[in-house]
Amino acid sequence: MRTVASSDHSLHFPKGELSGGELVRPFECPERWDYIAQALSAAGYSKPETPSALDMGIVGKIHQQDYLNFLSQAWTLWEAEGFNGEALPTVVPARRMQQREPDHIDGKLGYFAMAIETAITKGTYQAALSSAACAQSAANLLNKGQSSAFALCRPPGHHAGIDLYGGYCFLNNAAIAAQTLLDAGAKRIALLDVDFHHGNGTQDIFYHRDDVFFLSLHGDPKQAFPHFLGYQDETGSGAGDGFTINYPLPPGSAYDVWSAALTDALNKIRAYSPDALVISLGVDTFERDPISFFKLTSHDFTRYGELLGAMNLPTLFVMEGGYAVEEIGINTCNVLNGFQM
Repeated sequence: MRTVASSDHSLHFPKGELSGGELVRPFECPERWDYIAQALSAAGYSKPETPSALDMGIVGKIHQQDYLNFLSQAWTLWEAEGFNGEALPTVVPARRMQQREPDHIDGKLGYFAMAIETAITKGTYQAALSSAACAQSAANLLNKGQSSAFALCRPPGHHAGIDLYGGYCFLNNAAIAAQTLLDAGAKRIALLDVDFHHGNGTQDIFYHRDDVFFLSLHGDPKQAFPHFLGYQDETGSGAGDGFTINYPLPPGSAYDVWSAALTDALNKIRAYSPDALVISLGVDTFERDPISFFKLTSHDFTRYGELLGAMNLPTLFVMEGGYAVEEIGINTCNVLNGFQM
């Protein structure tokens, strides 16, 4: 399996995150990438390829232009105010407030944020561009006939919606990959999100579309971030009616419960008969992950990798979450190894 990665990921390195009422070192940190890259090398994977330049025309089919303008300008506007810390939103447009983009950077941050834990730094925009480029380049490997590929994306992307960021995500890498496949001639894409957290951004992007079938296994939003999407009754709208399937699962779910949901999702994907399968691969379903409540073991990642491989579809893995840093590389490789068995 060919892999794509960029060292530009390290340009995004916030020093603080608000968690449990405390300012802590972010769970989404550069060594996540390092552990995965090291595990890939130890497992015999070839050196990751450098991504090609990102096609912003495709990105513009996923994200609104005003949002892209904000991302490109946010740090410059922040610095222009003389602020010394990292850019974090302090106010958001809640119910019955105006939904208008302000001129001041404090207002812009809140207008485009879906969560307030995610900081923007000097290098964030470049890191986000390179992360999306990894996903797009990996998708183009499938377009050129490869049967599978892995995009080692950082920062992750599945919480980034049409016009919002948060949950450590800025550009929706998996959605950009899916659009890249469609633009190359695919007619039907299945996008399966196995990250612990619901892919609210991906659902937002494709909710009204019928060319991408989105399925997500995740912690019940009544108990887990992002809380405000991911319920079972969300199934798509308009042309997209029936093209979104959510599997919210309770705290403590182990592999028997989780894999039953996965099996149902894979059966639905088979019935859909897509041209390609995109996997939003989060390994924060691990039993010792610090910000999740599922109980998958390292061996379980190999087991479900085999199930994905048995689909016999052109498959693109796009890296999302996973925060038990010492195990993130092992668990990621276990999925890829299982897929290739």
